[in-house]
Amino acid sequence: MGARNVGGARVELSGWGWRHAGRDTHALRGVDLVVEPGERILLLGASGAGKSTLLHSLAGLTGPDSAISGEEEGLLRVDGEPAARGRGRVGLVAQDPETQLVMARAGDDVAFGLENLGIEREAIRPRVEGALADVGFPYGLRHSTGALSGGEKQRLVIAGALAMRPRLLLLDEPTANLDPAGAELVRSLLARLLAETEATLVLVEHRVAEVVDLVDRVVVVEPGGGVIADGAPAEIFAEHGRSLAAQGVWIPGNEPAPSLTAAPGGAPLIEAVDVTARTPFQVGVRVGPRRTVLEGVRVAPEAGTATALTGPNGAGKSTLLTLLAGLSGPYRGSVEPRGPLAEADRRPLVKWPARRLARHVGTVFQHAEDQFVTSTVLDELRFAPSRAGMGEVEIEAWVGELMERLRLTRLADVHPYTLSGGEKRRLSVATALSSGPSHAPDVLVLDEPTFGQDTRTWTELVELLGSLRSEGRAIVMATHDRLLLEHLVDSRIGVAAGRATVSSKEDV
Repeated sequence: MGARNVGGARVELSGWGWRHAGRDTHALRGVDLVVEPGERILLLGASGAGKSTLLHSLAGLTGPDSAISGEEEGLLRVDGEPAARGRGRVGLVAQDPETQLVMARAGDDVAFGLENLGIEREAIRPRVEGALADVGFPYGLRHSTGALSGGEKQRLVIAGALAMRPRLLLLDEPTANLDPAGAELVRSLLARLLAETEATLVLVEHRVAEVVDLVDRVVVVEPGGGVIADGAPAEIFAEHGRSLAAQGVWIPGNEPAPSLTAAPGGAPLIEAVDVTARTPFQVGVRVGPRRTVLEGVRVAPEAGTATALTGPNGAGKSTLLTLLAGLSGPYRGSVEPRGPLAEADRRPLVKWPARRLARHVGTVFQHAEDQFVTSTVLDELRFAPSRAGMGEVEIEAWVGELMERLRLTRLADVHPYTLSGGEKRRLSVATALSSGPSHAPDVLVLDEPTFGQDTRTWTELVELLGSLRSEGRAIVMATHDRLLLEHLVDSRIGVAAGRATVSSKEDV
């Protein structure tokens, strides 16, 4: 394709490859790719195919003097220069917004990149305010970044990237943590800004149907290899759609259909009784008085069902999950055990000893790295059953099954922190279940469990959760995943304006 626009950067890779430090195999190798100024590329591939690695390299984050260490081969250039020399021309929104927040206040965080670019002081504030307004950021410039929800952090990071007005915009699942309205707002904003600035775009997004209108070219990469398909979206999907779908790539019209048994239902296992929650104290940041996040909430997830928390970003879904999991206490009210959990301990969950709580309530955090405690994937999965006293033969059998089902076997000796976002999410789910099928927690509390998955791993995760539901476990999860709501969820708790409203399957 010839050059069309002059506002964007040109990208060139020839025989390019990257192997992360400590890995035996390459993330990508033999990549040959040219992106002309102004082109809009959708980068596809199975989970763990190296898509995020490629974006990080284009942003200048890999190399001997950069944040990510490893071995590089071949040529990678942005506007004819090594990517590390042109960081001011590149805006990156990484998969995990936590890794990009550097300042304590929202306005300062968006201004950080502008200040590093040497933008005149009087021009910074209008650009910061404009970027925050564009992404629908709901707070003022002085709001604490530590008090934001995952989706709000994602909006803030997007604002910071767009405020820099980059010539090359790199987006790694930019709407993954956003509520449907927020995701649509960001997609519309991107369409407008790309038309106005003529910036070059490289976008990673699993839910292809929602972004295909934003791009004019699709590039597919394979794990440890290079480009296996490249062309216009309609051409790629028509010629390669079936084979790509078989590899786990999300292809429009080829949505996964998990095999699930009907939910058996049962009595409540935990109950939030008139729960009120407030924002935590923030030390050293002027954010104003604490505010009420949830008020008078009464919910009672039942055995043998899957319950979804839905609602806008910042509504309190993750807060409610941590309360239901017994990981924090409410400002008023309590979260009480019911049924078999009450037989184990009648006190509110927040007062349970850590080992007893972990035995009965499994948790998957929104930020997966917060729950990793060892240095390899295998050790991470062996940790809980070893502490529970499971025999070695049983441990090996169950851990092996989990790694096989969730496609983690080849990563057994890899440090959890070096996994891709989707791989971290699968590992965090696996650790919550690692005590064994007969010892799985009675209640599973999961924050965005299907984040970053290809169709194969998405299906395995959903079917695994479905099997636990059929065995009588209660599953509670915060999610914006439409397919997950459609296939697995039996009831929904809508969280908004401090309230939680329960609806049935028919309303999901």
